[in-house]
Amino acid sequence: MKNVRCAKCVRCGREYEAVPGLTTCECGGILDIEYNYDYIRSVFSPNSLSDCTDWSMWRYRPFLPVEPDSPPPPLRVGWSPLYRVDRLAQAIGLYRLFLKDDGLNPTASLKDRASAMAVVKAREAGADTIACSSTGNAASSLAGNAAAAGLASYIFVPARAPRGKVAQLQIFGATVISVDGSYEDTFALSKAAIDRWGWYNRNAAINPYLSEGKKTVTLEIMEQLHWQAPDYVALSVGDGCTIAGAWKGLKDLYAAGFIDRLPKLISVQAEGCCPLNRALQTGEPWRPMEENTLADSIAVGVPRNADKALAAVRESGGVAVNVSDEEILAAMRLIGRTCGVFGEPAGVTGTAGVKKAVELGLIDPASTVVSIVTGNGLKDAASGIRAAGEPMMVKPDMADLLSAFEARNIRP
Repeated sequence: MKNVRCAKCVRCGREYEAVPGLTTCECGGILDIEYNYDYIRSVFSPNSLSDCTDWSMWRYRPFLPVEPDSPPPPLRVGWSPLYRVDRLAQAIGLYRLFLKDDGLNPTASLKDRASAMAVVKAREAGADTIACSSTGNAASSLAGNAAAAGLASYIFVPARAPRGKVAQLQIFGATVISVDGSYEDTFALSKAAIDRWGWYNRNAAINPYLSEGKKTVTLEIMEQLHWQAPDYVALSVGDGCTIAGAWKGLKDLYAAGFIDRLPKLISVQAEGCCPLNRALQTGEPWRPMEENTLADSIAVGVPRNADKALAAVRESGGVAVNVSDEEILAAMRLIGRTCGVFGEPAGVTGTAGVKKAVELGLIDPASTVVSIVTGNGLKDAASGIRAAGEPMMVKPDMADLLSAFEARNIRP
């Protein structure tokens, strides 16, 4: 791979050759893929993309750590829409707001980007089986992308994972192990099983290539904004892998000269599980927390990518915001009613944080912000009903309909 220089430990700085089966450094630190930006600039530019008809994450291959002859997986991942949402911006009190709806990926979450990368690297490693632990979205994305590529998958999920996500796993033919314990327990069991049977490891905080897949969301955002960086990019945060990947994409573009400035990050966590934001807000080392939030996809009490995530927010000069479950549910309603976008609780947490950041004076209302919706609401329909309420029930009679309208002050 001429575009890749090495894999470098974010903790001790040790460098490794970027082979397909990389995991973590011998010191326990997470690796970061480093690129040859001179080479990338010699073969790739914004003008190169103007004629590209590959409307997927693979349009950015020079920025990705894959072999030139590695075929992409069958599912089309990436190039999700970026909406300018003026009504939502007005409701929040912002000058300009964009919503990136990554819930429109094949298995309905941003995690498809990492899983598509995992499939390519597993093939390069000669593996026929991939495994991971997940609170839901990484699991379903791996199962779907592996199934399309003809690879077997073993998925470990905590027993609290929403049934909609578990149903996806079953439909995609994964071997599903529901663990009666926390996400930390689930991760530990998956690691032990992967070590025992030698499966390809899709766990994002272990496999450095997965952040490279996730970073394509910010590559797309910048191209969709015609390479004009916004002031802020907001994301929901769990184990830290997504926000770290998003920052990596922005830094790659800046280093290669595609953008002339870097936006700041808005790190948003649920109040009931915010170990990374607590560290950012207090300046103290992060400490484990209970996983006490309905936003299951970011309910990670022991984040596995803390080093990269904390460094990303700090390096960007960003802000950390915590939101309650009630604020998350309110964001589901607000986004749905102003934008027509249905996000799951974790998927809208970033936008809930944008709203709160404006209210707290943490960001200037004159800012331009991009908020990423990381997962579709149909993955957790029960929370959607909790946010929006049950529909009215009437008899098949006009008088009964009129009475119901009157009771709810509905004036058609």
